Amino acid sequence: MLEDELRQENVLQNLVAKNSLECVWQRHIADSAQLIGHAERSTRPWMDLGSGAGFPGLVIAALRPEIPVILVESRKRRIDWLERMKSKMQLDNCRIEGARLEQVETFEAGVITARAFAPLDRLLALSARFSTSRTRWVLPKGRSAAQEVAALSKFGRKMFHVEQSLTDNEAGIVVGTGKWSEKS
Repeated sequence: MLEDELRQENVLQNLVAKNSLECVWQRHIADSAQLIGHAERSTRPWMDLGSGAGFPGLVIAALRPEIPVILVESRKRRIDWLERMKSKMQLDNCRIEGARLEQVETFEAGVITARAFAPLDRLLALSARFSTSRTRWVLPKGRSAAQEVAALSKFGRKMFHVEQSLTDNEAGIVVGTGKWSEKS
């Protein structure tokens, strides 16, 4: 259902790159689902930043109905899309935060993920207040993963490492556990 709805909505708003519509399952759905393997089983909230088309947030919410999944998205048309999909997919564990990340009330996230949201250093700075010593960061960064980790402070380079994507041989996923501090 998600795949069909995505194809229809993508005509109205550019949710994903048109060339990726040829391989929605691998490029978006499986790519999102693989992130679960990098997060320890937890009942603490999973936070998806800049959810856009709902990847990985909607997929995570569907596959992990026992945990709350919070999708943060500031663009009105994308928020409407996410709300419709949440309803159609009957994702009672999913909450859409229709606001910029800076405006979202602070809570302790068990997992933080973001796909095509911001460069790693900026992403960490913006979302640091949601992290605790137990927060798992699972950040698909594509081909730039290793470079973005290498550009972090010494603390950041110790906290994060790159895992190979299972769906794209050239892509990496930045993974780490802990509280990020802007002073790090």
